Amino acid sequence: MSKRRLPTARMGDYMPAPGRSDGRFVGDEEEIPMHRLSINSRRSIDSAGMSSTFSIDTPLMAAASDMDEPHSRITMPHTHLDSGGKRGKARTEPLNPQDNAFKKSRYPANVVSNNKYNIITFLPLVLFEQFKFFFNMYFLLVALSQFVPQLRIGYLFTYVGPLVFVLAVTMAKEWHDDYARRKRDGEANSQRYLRLTVDGPMAVSSSKIRVGDLVLIEKNQRVPADMVLLRTTESSGACFVRTDQLDGETDWKLRIAVPPTQKLDDSLDLFLLHGSVYADAPHKDIYDFVGNLVIDSGLPDAQAVTVPLGVENTMWANTTLASGSAVGYVVYTGRDTRAAMNTGHAKTKVGILDTEVNRLSKILFVVTLGLSLAMVALDGFKAVWYITLFRFLILFSSIIPISLRVNLDMGKSFYSMMIERDREIPGAVVRNSMIPEELGRIEYCLTDKTGTLTCNEMELKRVHMGVMAYTLETSDEVTRHLRANLKDRVGAEDPEETRQPSALAKGHGKARRDMPQRVFDMVESLALCHNVTPAEESAPAADSRTHDDRAGVAVSKPMSYQASSPDEVAIVKWTEHVGVVLAERTLSTITLRLDALLPEEQRGHGTAPLLTYDILQVFPFTSESKRMGIVVQSRLSGDMYFIQKGADAVMTRIVEYNDWLDEECGNMARDGLRTLVVGRKRLSRQAYARFEQAYSQARASVVGRAEAMRQAVADHLESDLELLGLTGVEDRLQDHVRTTLELLGNAGVRVWMLTGDKVETATCVAVSARLVRRGQLVHVISGLRSASEVSAALETLRTLGDCCVVIDGDSLQVALDFYRDEFVRIAAALPAVVCCRCSPTQKADVVRVLQQHTGKRVLAVGDGGNDVSMIQAADVGVGLVGLEGRQASLAADFSVDQFSYLARLLLWHGRNSYKRSAKLAQFVIHRGLIISIMQVVFSALFYFAPIALFQGMLLVGYTTVYTMAPVFSLVLDRDVSDEIAMLYPELYAELTKGRALSLKTFFIWLLISIYQGGALMMLAVWLFDTDFIHVVSISFTGLVLNELLMVALEIRTWHRWMIWSILGSLAIYVASIWVLPAYFDVMFILSAAFVWKTVVITAVSAVPLYIIKVIRRIYAPPAYAKLT
Repeated sequence: MSKRRLPTARMGDYMPAPGRSDGRFVGDEEEIPMHRLSINSRRSIDSAGMSSTFSIDTPLMAAASDMDEPHSRITMPHTHLDSGGKRGKARTEPLNPQDNAFKKSRYPANVVSNNKYNIITFLPLVLFEQFKFFFNMYFLLVALSQFVPQLRIGYLFTYVGPLVFVLAVTMAKEWHDDYARRKRDGEANSQRYLRLTVDGPMAVSSSKIRVGDLVLIEKNQRVPADMVLLRTTESSGACFVRTDQLDGETDWKLRIAVPPTQKLDDSLDLFLLHGSVYADAPHKDIYDFVGNLVIDSGLPDAQAVTVPLGVENTMWANTTLASGSAVGYVVYTGRDTRAAMNTGHAKTKVGILDTEVNRLSKILFVVTLGLSLAMVALDGFKAVWYITLFRFLILFSSIIPISLRVNLDMGKSFYSMMIERDREIPGAVVRNSMIPEELGRIEYCLTDKTGTLTCNEMELKRVHMGVMAYTLETSDEVTRHLRANLKDRVGAEDPEETRQPSALAKGHGKARRDMPQRVFDMVESLALCHNVTPAEESAPAADSRTHDDRAGVAVSKPMSYQASSPDEVAIVKWTEHVGVVLAERTLSTITLRLDALLPEEQRGHGTAPLLTYDILQVFPFTSESKRMGIVVQSRLSGDMYFIQKGADAVMTRIVEYNDWLDEECGNMARDGLRTLVVGRKRLSRQAYARFEQAYSQARASVVGRAEAMRQAVADHLESDLELLGLTGVEDRLQDHVRTTLELLGNAGVRVWMLTGDKVETATCVAVSARLVRRGQLVHVISGLRSASEVSAALETLRTLGDCCVVIDGDSLQVALDFYRDEFVRIAAALPAVVCCRCSPTQKADVVRVLQQHTGKRVLAVGDGGNDVSMIQAADVGVGLVGLEGRQASLAADFSVDQFSYLARLLLWHGRNSYKRSAKLAQFVIHRGLIISIMQVVFSALFYFAPIALFQGMLLVGYTTVYTMAPVFSLVLDRDVSDEIAMLYPELYAELTKGRALSLKTFFIWLLISIYQGGALMMLAVWLFDTDFIHVVSISFTGLVLNELLMVALEIRTWHRWMIWSILGSLAIYVASIWVLPAYFDVMFILSAAFVWKTVVITAVSAVPLYIIKVIRRIYAPPAYAKLT
């Protein structure tokens, strides 16, 4: 049978046959009405506008061809892995699901997976992550050494028990976190969808969807897998999808159903078709798709057809259907989807505090080795000295305290709990409890724009008409001008009389330029010049075909709109607000309803006159032209107008001379508003005929067609337009975004904004959010294609100094390819950077490059699926729970509800977590060092013998029941209140220098330990020389009291639990004197001599340090002390 290609360029091919309206389908759980499931076509376009002679240049198809422009494409290499239909290979599958059942298992399951481990890899990976640290590996070797009789010192449990406990706690935390991730993945994978079968729709979970399934997607439902669009509820086969969760762009994308399947009577007729669907190999490029749909039999005309498939025929996973309902054919699932391939795998993140502690543990090992060698050397390297050396190494192993890991891990859990319980951050969730201290060392914050900084809710803030400016607060004045203009024309006071439409279109032009006329011309032009379509349920009745009939239709339902640009929706909503409503739009007509003529209480509930315009031409917006235009003709007056709106940079040369446009554009730009200049030109029939002839000739050109068409528009239309006004649209920021960015800036955190949006949009948001300071230069880098261009751009950037640089994705990629080091070095020093048109993988690449070339801690925050790779690559990932899903929240380390919570998360919780853990780590190290120094002194006094001073329960109890609670209570300490921390963000900047835990502070604590350990042991021997047999109980009592006193001296803000922990530990120690008679002589300890001498020993070891601390606080106080 011969095959033919369908003429896809003609709009007539998208017209369906009449649909059925009866019948019901039965799902697997409930009987589902057919009106919910059946994709029957409904006529929503005026028959007058459905001529089959419309070419691809009609507004619908022009918009479709423009939705994915070459400038925004980030081409990724295709990957090929296995053969046999698995991931990495192109696939050809039967179109009919009944022919496809046996092949579905060849492809990945359609599941979301953010977990790190499975039942097989859990134990090996956790152990590897633990023992790759020198700290844990050292204690593993010490524990194993106790199985060698010659090296055993004391009880085996003393060395093996703590290590097992630490590993058990760590594994329990990892299991808990991974279980929570797996549980959240299960919620996402269990979302219900309707899969079409020959017996009717069946409700299935997302994880059960397979390649070759036919899936029904309803309005505002997330697309579960990559699909080819077969049918929609729109008769034209069109639908809009929101892709901000995939590419970060706010504009809706137009998608077109495959023509042969769209023309079928009903979705069940898809099961009568037999053919195949070809899809190219899975790859990352979300702007590219190559495929074919072949139908061999089953069509009404019994002809075999082959339809080429492009990206305009697809719906990618994680996008959201924004209009109507649709049926899709699944081509990629699970890890083969574009969303999954642009998402990085979860990695185990290690905090900078853990890295610093690991480095200190190596220094402590060197100290341990040095002391051991010194003891062996002083003993003269006698006999088997290497055995003695190993015994000393084990004896001094407490210098590297294994309890440090226990205390730090418990501290992390406590900080996580405090974050989740903070009433100032409602809804906060800690998904990775291993890195809360990282929040205290952030120097770069990389943030998404849409849904993170902004609400993705466009709002028209200002309209300027040269002599007057109107805001939302003065919109009532606009309505009064509209009403006055229309009443003057008809001379009627009764609003009902204005229903006579004969005079509504009079008065256009420049003859009468009073304010009501200027306002009407501006509002009318804004209501006409766009590509917005009102929602079907809000449109006038489709069976009323004449203007007079529609003028009497009562409209009572709220209006909603569909468009590829939220800016245009904001403008149309403003015209509706002031009283000119977009009531209906077809391919060939626009109908406006004049609610301004009705009293306020009757708007939306009464009748109003309608104005209808024929659409003669539409010139869609492109990033190159930066403007869009439309030619309309009023059906009432017959007047033709060319209306155009666009960026001020291009519209300034198109509109007539004026003396206010540049100044007002600058004012709006400084306020962060996205400006559009609106102009209009009245066309005579002769002028339009000349343009149409030139335009038709240009469209017929074989070479340089696009340029010829642009030139025809420029020559005949784009000159001497009457300047009507200027609009300022704001992408509404989330609450307190400006304040948050200011706080982060004062805290020394540099903010970069990474977005998939256009340069102009991102720049306006950066200005509006105060990411760009007032008066600061904004330098835009775009369109770079070669190394020489990048070199010149970097040289210019180097001379500018303090500025905000805005760079597009293509230029960024070229810069990273040729001048990676130099670009990152210059950009990292700037106060703010904005990267536009970034793909998800580019966002992650920017994070990695910044980490590698600066060595600083990077935080990434986003709310969409397109931000997951960036969040996972960053040192700290923060996900926002947005309106468009929870993908970012589920994959992040921390989840919050809005961007403004980030300030408290860093400045309060991050600062506290890092400072507390730094103090806790150093105090635990001090606790181990001091007992080891006492052991050194003891061994030196006893002829360098490797004999333990404290054994058994004393050694275990020292780091647990006697001192653990007081030492751990340091996690409750704070130097300033939360109000001061938020009021003075400069306090946070001090942490980024790493002074809280550094080599300087480490050696200070080392000297303290040497002094106190030596003082305790030497004084114990000297004061109790006649009672030397009790040296263990004497020195141990002094040691415990010294540690409790040191904890008390380190506390800055007392908490009741601190008091109870110190008193409780002291009580436990006193009670243990009677419980452990093998170590303590009760009668001796109760003697007066023991008491006063122990007090002296403790005072000598601790009081001098306290005096030094007080003196230092007086003459060199820390920054926080000046604020309290």
